[in-house]
Amino acid sequence: MDKLADIGVIGLAVMGENLILNMESKGFRVACHNRTVDKVDAFLAGRGQGKNLIGCRTLEELVASLERPRRIMFMVRAGAAVDQLIDALEPMLEPGDILVDGGNSSYLDTTRRCTDLAAKGLLYVGAGVSGGEEGALLGPSIMPGGNAQAWPALKPIFQAIAAKVADGTPCCDWVGPDGSGHFVKMVHNGIEYGDMQLICEAYHLLSQGLGMSADQIQPIFAAWNTRELDSYLIEITADILGHVDPESGTPTVDLILDTAGQKGTGKWTSQVGLDLGVAIPQIAEAVFARFLSAIKDERVAAGPYLSGPGKAASQGSDGDMSAVVDQLEKAVYAAKICSYAQGFQLLRAASMEYGWNLNFGEIALLWREGCIIRARFLGTIKEAYDADPDLANLVLAPYFREVLAGAQAAWRTVLKTAVDLGVPAPVMAASLCYYDGYRCERLPANLLQAQRDYFGAHTYERVDKPRGEFFHTNWTGTGGETASSTYNV
Repeated sequence: MDKLADIGVIGLAVMGENLILNMESKGFRVACHNRTVDKVDAFLAGRGQGKNLIGCRTLEELVASLERPRRIMFMVRAGAAVDQLIDALEPMLEPGDILVDGGNSSYLDTTRRCTDLAAKGLLYVGAGVSGGEEGALLGPSIMPGGNAQAWPALKPIFQAIAAKVADGTPCCDWVGPDGSGHFVKMVHNGIEYGDMQLICEAYHLLSQGLGMSADQIQPIFAAWNTRELDSYLIEITADILGHVDPESGTPTVDLILDTAGQKGTGKWTSQVGLDLGVAIPQIAEAVFARFLSAIKDERVAAGPYLSGPGKAASQGSDGDMSAVVDQLEKAVYAAKICSYAQGFQLLRAASMEYGWNLNFGEIALLWREGCIIRARFLGTIKEAYDADPDLANLVLAPYFREVLAGAQAAWRTVLKTAVDLGVPAPVMAASLCYYDGYRCERLPANLLQAQRDYFGAHTYERVDKPRGEFFHTNWTGTGGETASSTYNV
């Protein structure tokens, strides 16, 4: 009998197919299955031809082809499809067998599945996988969490296929219990939303605000990628801006319709921020920016009726443009720091809420290579949390505090420029508002609480009394002394 497979993978779309090839290239025998069986045959006759793979036409064949404990990873659409697959597999499995969801599932679903399957002796893991097609094939960032008993059996495979940092450390390690792995991946995607929109706003200011062409902007991003902003998204932006459509000779980016799509993880992150009471305005604004882009017909129709500052404001000398570009680099870096700070604030809140005991420095290391938000300064984030594991906010770490202080003048000037030119920069603006709000010792919420107490008797705390004592004022002289109970939603 042929040797049994080390792991089975269900789902032969882009990510599943490339993960299989990655695993096989690292010496593992992989059993493959897809609901549409023709895809299995096509894969084995194509990219999988001659490789150490087992094609399985049914789930029963897949289960029978695996070494014990069975390790089965599925790369299928999140939601009902995952539950249906688990229900189909469960009767064929034995206690100690391991199921791994490598898709973008909700962390709450993963927590539920961990609990349900543990009661039946099965080990469930939610593993966030980032890096897209190239990462899946050559080395992704992997964020596994769930039933920790599964990790010793998964570790040799996952760490072998994961991306590596310069010293060989894999960008994959155990995150924590329940849905923590998928939560970390969700926050990764939320930061990704903010980072992408921030870069787009910089491009928009240069192109629409300053009237620069794609071939003029391309070397700017290429230069940024050699300094503090060195990152995957800046790198591919430079590549995109340099690409020319072969048929028209026009920069390809100029031919793409300005309506953005999404798969929902940015929206989930924003919703969880609301649920946990964590301010993540950059991520939320990035989601709203995509929504606004989607109403293309409305924007085109509104343009002739809604006035702006006029085209004359965008004209300037080369010296003026050079100054704006220099300021923009500092502003983008400062805003990027705030975006990551907000993401780690959300991780911190979830860790406390669910008792996950997340290691934020190690999470930063998981994102150093392979994933979409990989960036040079993630190493500095790890150092910040290694120096102070209880750091309240990343912006308080000495390095980032100094960067933000040094970038502040440029940051503010860039936003003034965007406002003067009528170029929307919602994520950039949200970053500065977050920074100013976080450093503000007294916000106007005192007035807000007075308003709430005035119309709803919601009570307030006083600066001259201990925290936790609540008061109500009869503001009009005609109201009673009865106050509403205090609560947060």
